[in-house]
Amino acid sequence: MLPIDYLETSHDPLFVGASLVVAFFASYVTLELCGRVRSAAVKPRRWWLWWAGGSLTLGSGIWAMHFIGMLGFDVGLPLGYRAAPTLLSWIAAVTAAAIALGIASRDRLTGWGMLGGSGSMALAICATHYLGMAALDLAPGIVWRLPWVVASALIAWGASAASLVLQLLLRRTRGKLRILIQLPAAVVMGATIAGMHYSAMAAVQLPLGTICRSVDGLSGYTLAVTVFTVSLMILGGALMLSVRDALARDREAELSRSLKRANLELLEANVTLHRQAFEDPLTGLPNRALLSDRMQHAVARIERQGGAVSGLATERLAVLFVDLDGFKPINDSFGHEVGDDVLRQVAERLKGAVRDSDTLARLGGDEFVALIEAIDAESAAVVLGQRIIDALSRPIRVADLDVSLSCSIGVAVYPDHDHNGQRLLACADAAMYAAKRTGGGTCVTYDPSMSGDTTEQIQLQHALRHAVERGELMLYYQPKVTASDGRVHGFEALLRWQHPERGIISPAVFVPLAERFGIIGSIGNWVIDEACAQLARWDKQVMPCRVAINLSPHQLRSPDLPMRIRNALNRHNVLPAQLVCEITETAMMENIQSERNVLDQIAAMGVCLSIDDFGSGYSSLAHLRNIPARQLKVDRSFVTDLADNADAQAVLDAVMRLAHALHMEVVAEGVETEGQRSVLVRLGCDILQGYMISHPMPAEAVPQWLQALQAYSVAAAK
Repeated sequence: MLPIDYLETSHDPLFVGASLVVAFFASYVTLELCGRVRSAAVKPRRWWLWWAGGSLTLGSGIWAMHFIGMLGFDVGLPLGYRAAPTLLSWIAAVTAAAIALGIASRDRLTGWGMLGGSGSMALAICATHYLGMAALDLAPGIVWRLPWVVASALIAWGASAASLVLQLLLRRTRGKLRILIQLPAAVVMGATIAGMHYSAMAAVQLPLGTICRSVDGLSGYTLAVTVFTVSLMILGGALMLSVRDALARDREAELSRSLKRANLELLEANVTLHRQAFEDPLTGLPNRALLSDRMQHAVARIERQGGAVSGLATERLAVLFVDLDGFKPINDSFGHEVGDDVLRQVAERLKGAVRDSDTLARLGGDEFVALIEAIDAESAAVVLGQRIIDALSRPIRVADLDVSLSCSIGVAVYPDHDHNGQRLLACADAAMYAAKRTGGGTCVTYDPSMSGDTTEQIQLQHALRHAVERGELMLYYQPKVTASDGRVHGFEALLRWQHPERGIISPAVFVPLAERFGIIGSIGNWVIDEACAQLARWDKQVMPCRVAINLSPHQLRSPDLPMRIRNALNRHNVLPAQLVCEITETAMMENIQSERNVLDQIAAMGVCLSIDDFGSGYSSLAHLRNIPARQLKVDRSFVTDLADNADAQAVLDAVMRLAHALHMEVVAEGVETEGQRSVLVRLGCDILQGYMISHPMPAEAVPQWLQALQAYSVAAAK
């Protein structure tokens, strides 16, 4: 086969220069419009306008560069380009621009996104050029140099990737730095686009004797000048619109900043006025006006829950009235300046004692008030009162002197102590004076008797404070048996007070008193230690068993409770599995949100946690799976009419199924009849407790009861 001779090809330098100018200018405008499209992304309609207009503008600029370059292509014979393929090449250029602007508006661009986006742009750019060349109707046709075709495609891909990288780079720059980067970036981008075009033109080979059958098509200097001029006008107009939009956005941003500054100054002025109206100038705490406002809002919230009427409020409001003991002599002896310094330090200590969610205010003089909103507001108030007493028990350093103070605290709770909230502060004040009459340095909860004679109440709490050291407290034990065979499963330790004059006092009387006067903590610690000591004594008598004790909400808020339990177990050499800690359902649910860590630590020791009085609280059954308890004790109200009430049986059956599904033992208390026992056994209850099995008894009576139970079991077996 004879070698083929080809026509010599060249490019008109004037056309090449014009195409390069268009390429550089189009690249610069491209980078500018990418920023506008991205900034308009927050407004969909605005984005569509910039994206559509920018695609047409940039596509026309890229196409103009290619078309001017092709018009300057010289092969020694007249050339003309058909209109239809030329139009298709323009559409391909617009498509490439649309892809570029679409990618530029994205918040993030991953590696795969970069690869796919640049590839799509490269295909559109190649289509622009090769469709344009296809507008030449030549006979014979173009013979392509494949290496140059591949090179042009790779350059197109590189140019696309470079443009995307430059767009990402320019996103992070502002002001003069952006201008300095954008200009050389446009040169690089324009050079790569031009490089793609002229490498593709280098791939063209025309055999000798080739004729152009579309010689009457688009061609000539006049057309080239027209395309050059129109493209520059379009690109220039787009650039002016972009700059104008940028300036407008800068003005809007400046106006927005000015408005924010004005609003901030207005806010600061309002804060200053608010501070003057509602802040105590000496301590910076809320004053009486703000305290009254917050109390009214809290009472209103509880009323909306129906709490004042039904007593079923999910929250209550506790008021702590704090009055310093012995402050007046400080003012009289050292002057008001020293007194003010003392009050400021007292306020700081009170701030450290209350929670962030509580309100602390100063009424005036040496009187402070704290507000607590919680389901167990009374218990939380007693705990806070003790923290405040402890905080103020440390000497206060002022004027090179150590000043010792104490305080008296009164607690009142809405709606328990005041049905409409109008006298709540007065009730707390009455309780505070009752605390002062006991000698101060204590926290007292309001009782209606405080409105009149409080002598009996004060005497009883005074005696209770010394009941532990005098040995007047004792534990009675009520047995628990397995429902299936009646074997002893363990005992519940029940607290009793043997008063020297009044005899046995019910826990229903003295436990609320202990909680009200902040004594419940020391009593609870005694119960833990005494129960463990009794377990150790029974172990020595070869009658090992388990004992359940009741933990109060006050104890659960003490972070050292797990340590106290561990120390008691170690001191008496008792296994953790022998101790059961019963916690009321309400206290357990509150602990899920606040002191769950205490429960987790107790459970981690191996101590069994039991939910007491289940069904009397406010929790949902779904909460059970989030509690580290292994035993559930249904409230006696479920058992009372169990024998002849189908609804009670259905509810109890559901509770037992759920507890067993969660691998929890079920204990039924208050079992008094054979009918109740029979139904509980049929429903699958694990453990029974109640008068039918035994009344609570002193520890010394337990061995005799066990012997009698064993004798009865032997006789029944015969």
